[in-house]
Amino acid sequence: MQHFALTIIGRDRPGIVSQVTEILYQLGFNIADSSCSILGGQFSMILIISNPKFASADEFSDAFHPLEENNLSVFVRTLKPGGEERAELEGDLCMISVYGSDKPGIVYRVAKELGDRQINITDLNTKLVGKQDKPVYVMMIEAMLPEGTEIETVESWMNDLKQQLKVDISVRSLAVMEL
Repeated sequence: MQHFALTIIGRDRPGIVSQVTEILYQLGFNIADSSCSILGGQFSMILIISNPKFASADEFSDAFHPLEENNLSVFVRTLKPGGEERAELEGDLCMISVYGSDKPGIVYRVAKELGDRQINITDLNTKLVGKQDKPVYVMMIEAMLPEGTEIETVESWMNDLKQQLKVDISVRSLAVMEL
């Protein structure tokens, strides 16, 4: 079955998710994976979708014109087969939280440290919270630790970075429950 990546971007307002999912439901699509967020006042959504009736995005992309008429940008991309439904990730899941004053380089430095140590970032979110005159930068990272890597080891790697960036970094395990 062919899978597609559907991306929606535009000024945030209530009802976008229901509009998008109504179109997908009416067309008979399954949503295999999705992520939605508000980024600087802009709504962003990316979904991995599939429907055995469609082999090409050209066959259904016109159904999204009502969204574009409401000032949303819609992009559909046909995915190459393999890995669309569920990533095969090995290792232990953890959450890395970063809090501090907003400054350039926080995401890069933390991501580089993790990448250099073969830690796979599976989800990353950032935002400014607090008062406008004293904002706090928050970054939440979900990451897959390589087999044999302990939370305490990751914490020790982050200590130097914590001091250099003058931020608070914490690492905790996310135990995965099987149903």
